[in-house]
Amino acid sequence: MSEPGAPPTEEQAAAERSRYELSQLVATSRALASERDIGKLLALILDSCRQVTGADAGSVYVMEDDEASPPQKRLRFMLSQNDSIKIDFKEFTLAVDEKSIVGQAALSGQPINIADLARLQDPTTGAAGTIGETGTIGATGATAPAAPALPGRRTPTLRHNRSFDDKTGYRARSMLTVPMLSAMGEVIGVVQLINKKRDPRRALAPADIDREVIPFDQRAEELALAWAAQAGVSLENALLYDEIRKLFDGFVDAAVIAIESRDPTTSGHSRRVATLSVELAKKIDAIPDGLFADVRFNETQLQQIEYAGVLHDFGKVGVREKVLVKAKKLYEEDRQLVKLRFSYIKKALEVEHAERKLRVALELSKGDLPARFGEIDAELGRRMDEVDEAWAFVNRVNEPTVLDQGGFERLVEIAGLVYLAPNGELRPYLESDEVAALQVRRGSLTEIERVEIERHVTNTYKFLSTIPWGRRYADVPRIAAAHHEYLNGSGYPHHLGAGDIPIESRIMTIADIFDALTASDRPYKKAVPIDRALSILESEVRAGKCDAQLFRVFVDGEVYKKVI
Repeated sequence: MSEPGAPPTEEQAAAERSRYELSQLVATSRALASERDIGKLLALILDSCRQVTGADAGSVYVMEDDEASPPQKRLRFMLSQNDSIKIDFKEFTLAVDEKSIVGQAALSGQPINIADLARLQDPTTGAAGTIGETGTIGATGATAPAAPALPGRRTPTLRHNRSFDDKTGYRARSMLTVPMLSAMGEVIGVVQLINKKRDPRRALAPADIDREVIPFDQRAEELALAWAAQAGVSLENALLYDEIRKLFDGFVDAAVIAIESRDPTTSGHSRRVATLSVELAKKIDAIPDGLFADVRFNETQLQQIEYAGVLHDFGKVGVREKVLVKAKKLYEEDRQLVKLRFSYIKKALEVEHAERKLRVALELSKGDLPARFGEIDAELGRRMDEVDEAWAFVNRVNEPTVLDQGGFERLVEIAGLVYLAPNGELRPYLESDEVAALQVRRGSLTEIERVEIERHVTNTYKFLSTIPWGRRYADVPRIAAAHHEYLNGSGYPHHLGAGDIPIESRIMTIADIFDALTASDRPYKKAVPIDRALSILESEVRAGKCDAQLFRVFVDGEVYKKVI
């Protein structure tokens, strides 16, 4: 045991180093197991690997398929770190071949440890050195001899592209390139470490390279392999998680397309509602005090709001399309039927007119005919005008506008008129279901149709509840299904009170109403200017339907500008 205050012995230093490496390995294992963001994961992998090996710089490459047919493997340069200089890097890809050191590491699945890059060939000058002359593949120790070449396969030549060194003035000397393997043993990425430092705490000046940079020793290589083994499995999990997320996002997008294909006039509505809802939630999350001081939304909760927003109308796929897109009080085919009926009535009047004139001609003398024919023609004109006026009125009240009180009586009068149908039966000008549709006081939907439309919320909950959202997004169905509930209990489908409506749903209610008002012209309504839309929303607040505090944040935070 050394004297107090004496420098640690070599054995003590080695033991301390081992404890540090073990603690780093454990800490990194925990961090790698919990991180799902690929960018953060790669940064963690590279930073940890550099720390335990004493590398001044390093890069990470990830294996991916290109867009060729059939797809070819390529390595994407994803991240670079350097303790000595600031680096601005851009992503690029490399072929998986022997033209680059990372390509060779990916091909072989073995580490490549190069003691001195200066002894390698510059692609533009000089003779090439083999692996055995300057480093190793798949053998520990920077100076170990290369493994013998396999029969029929030449020993690969290592080449180092010095363009980066020339451009930045930073010189790479020692290099350790380690592949990351998946659980199945497939190469999914490569970590490249550059310039192992004698003193890991120091940054390197250009003049320090020759003196301070040493080869990566056997211990560094073993540590890098251990880190790469963990990192490979974690990266594979993160990539799989990312694939699943993209797959699910694709399903969500497909669901939105399915919804909006039923009603193309509402295209973009679901996405805009999601955008407004997430933005309003972010504004609320940033409020440090007051009513929303304790309301916080983390990344997962914001994602949950987004999913609920884009899928809030998912249940519309279960609503009859003719009801969903109904623009007038009468369906167009029903309006055409009424139009044909009125045309038939006019033709019947013309036939009746001709028959009356024929009977009169047979009964009266020639001198009396002109006066009598004049009376008959006048009566026909009056009755034809009545039919035309009735048809014009039907067309006018067919628009989805507010029906005046007098309109109800006039519709009853028109429905009371009868004509002789082809089967000899007397029929009304307007059938009872047509009168009921035309008597809708506001909008275009009858009460039965309105109930069917409102059922889309119940359908939304039913459909979304069949999806295994997991614990992270378990509230998506509940949030989406409450966006038509009002604080005063007058909403649907369950007439919930304020205390039972999730704050996420109350956020979405404001976003939904605003976008429905300001969206581009639809067959059944005109777009409302923003100031008018906000005024209407404010009236809903005063009526006790929408949350006053949320609306104030929506206005003061100019959340609505996210979609205009």
